[in-house]
Amino acid sequence: MRHINMQRARKWIAAVALAVLWTVCGIIAGGAGLGAQTRISPILQGIESRYNAMQTLQVEFTQVFRFGPRSRTEQGVLYLRKPGRMRWEYSEPSGKVFLSDGKYVYLYSPSTQVVERSPFKATDDLRAPLAFLLGKLDFQRDFARFTLKPEGTNYWITAEPKNPKSPYSMVSFLVSPNYEIVEVEVTGMDQAVNRFRFRNEQRNVAVTEAKFAFQPPAGTRLVEAEQ
Repeated sequence: MRHINMQRARKWIAAVALAVLWTVCGIIAGGAGLGAQTRISPILQGIESRYNAMQTLQVEFTQVFRFGPRSRTEQGVLYLRKPGRMRWEYSEPSGKVFLSDGKYVYLYSPSTQVVERSPFKATDDLRAPLAFLLGKLDFQRDFARFTLKPEGTNYWITAEPKNPKSPYSMVSFLVSPNYEIVEVEVTGMDQAVNRFRFRNEQRNVAVTEAKFAFQPPAGTRLVEAEQ
C-alpha cells in the first residue's frame, strides 16, 4: 500500500508540475472553438510574458489530495531552476521531498525511509514536464482543447490531454489578472484530485545548483521505480 501511495504521489506531483509548466509556456492547443481561443489567447500570452523570462522560481504551496471520501493536506516550497531542475520541499509532512536533478527524479518519504528513483527520460508521466524545462514539449501534440471560465477577476483555464495514457484526465489552473498562477487542480484517471494553491511567488531569485543535489538521509533505502 505504501508503495502504491508513493507511486501515486510521484505521478500527481509530476502532473501538477506539468500543468504549471505548460501554462508558463503559454501556447494554445487546438480543439476549442474560435471564440474561446480568442479569449484564452491573451491570457496565455500574458502568462508566457510573466514566466518565460525566468530562470528560477520559488513559491510556497499547499497541496490537497482527495480520493473518494479521503483527503490529505500537505504544504511546502517549490523551487525551479532551468534547465531541468525542480524541488518540491515539504514542511508538512516534514522532510518529504520530490526532486529532479536533470538526470534522475526522486521521491523521498521520511515515514517509510524509502527513496524512489526514476531516470529523467524514462518515466512516461514525468517526461513531458521535464522535457519542457529542456524546451522539447510539443503542445499541439499533447493537448486536445482549452476551456475558459471567469471567477471574479481571475480565470479558470481547463485543459484535456490528447494522450489516453496520460495519468490525468483534466488539468485546471486559476490565473490572476497579472497572469500569476494561483491554483492548479489535476484530476486523475481514477478520479483522484490533487489541488495546489500557490502564494508568495518569487522569480529569478538565488536558487543554487546545490538545491537540486539529492542527499538521502542515513539509513534510507533506495528503490528503483518500475518502468
